Amino acid sequence: MTILEFIAAFFGVVSVWYSRKNDILVYPTGLVSVILYIYICFHADLYADAALNGYYTLMSLIGWYNWVQKKEEEFVFPVSYSNKNEWMYGLSVFVFISTILYYFLSHFTNSTVPVGDAVVSGASATAMWWMARRKIESWYAWLLADVIAVPLFYYKELYFTVGQFLIFLILAVLGLIHWIKLEKIHAETDHKRTKLTPNA
Repeated sequence: MTILEFIAAFFGVVSVWYSRKNDILVYPTGLVSVILYIYICFHADLYADAALNGYYTLMSLIGWYNWVQKKEEEFVFPVSYSNKNEWMYGLSVFVFISTILYYFLSHFTNSTVPVGDAVVSGASATAMWWMARRKIESWYAWLLADVIAVPLFYYKELYFTVGQFLIFLILAVLGLIHWIKLEKIHAETDHKRTKLTPNA
């Protein structure tokens, strides 16, 4: 388990590193990590996190598809802020998943950390959905998940994973800063293009 945990944590860090850079390699490297973590979390009685990594697998495939889509040489999903509907959807996902998982974990499993497990899962599910659409808000959700995940995995004695989430926390801050800069550059480029386009 220790070797598998190390490999999963390593690829998880590599994936977030590519995510911070807005690089498509975030998805193939991330898939290695999440598939391994399905097995690891299940055997650590972190059932919500095991299910969450199954969700990550699906969203990674969707995100991979979204990120390569282009229209007239422009990305269909550039780095951007969420609109009101995307904010509401993301928050609804967080509340719904956290609540459902907490109820399930509290009543039907032997989990000793139902609150932490459910909240990390809810925040991460929201982050993954926003990230698949290249939304800056994904980093805020990752930050919430990382802050709670560090003591959660320490309690479960998954120390490589604790180290992974500490690195995630740092990369999330750097990712947020970098993506805000990317959005500003994209907005300025769009503004210039609009001014140069007749009848815009």
